[in-house]
Amino acid sequence: MARLLLIEDDAETAGDVLDDLRGRGHDVAWAATGPDGARAARDGAWGAIIVDRMLPGQDGLCVLQDLRRDGDRTPALVLSALGDVDERIRGLRAGGDDYLAKPFALGELAARIEALLRRPVDSRETVLHVGGLEVDLIAGTGRRGARDLELLPRELKLLEYLMRRPGQIVTRAMLFEEVWNYRFTPKSNLIDVHVGRLRRKLEAGGEAPLLHSVRGIGFTLEPDG
Repeated sequence: MARLLLIEDDAETAGDVLDDLRGRGHDVAWAATGPDGARAARDGAWGAIIVDRMLPGQDGLCVLQDLRRDGDRTPALVLSALGDVDERIRGLRAGGDDYLAKPFALGELAARIEALLRRPVDSRETVLHVGGLEVDLIAGTGRRGARDLELLPRELKLLEYLMRRPGQIVTRAMLFEEVWNYRFTPKSNLIDVHVGRLRRKLEAGGEAPLLHSVRGIGFTLEPDG
């Protein structure tokens, strides 16, 4: 489950996409113009953005280019009725991570979004920041504000996975697969134990909670502002 932003001016298409993705458990917001979509993208923490190529007010590719220029690396799927190779290349070069031509099957859209959500936002980044939380992956160190965090290797890997997806709900199955490299979900409280230890370290100085449990689903790391 993830927080998704849909930027699409066609109300019928938007309605179909919203109904389908919400039916799959995602929290989806909708903006109908380029400027409104750009504002929403900047104001929220999104797991992924779905943006139409042709939008009123500002072209979808311009929205993406501006976001990338500002350092936003949220995965983005470009939708367009322009499906030729040159247009696909244009969409990817503007900052899109994937490109889907209209008309499309809702199942394919959902599968592409799920693939984007599994992909690290920027695997080349070695110093991560979420609010006042900082992790240096090369040095293997972490800080919250002025306080150092003593992180074990598995805790560091777990925190890295969460920090690359701020605001996104991460399931236990995702953590077993990506952090523990299990290809099945064992009947174990292993993840809850590690998350509990990590949460205590993050809040050891009396700070506000960052790591939250989502009952029956998993966890989410929320920026502390």
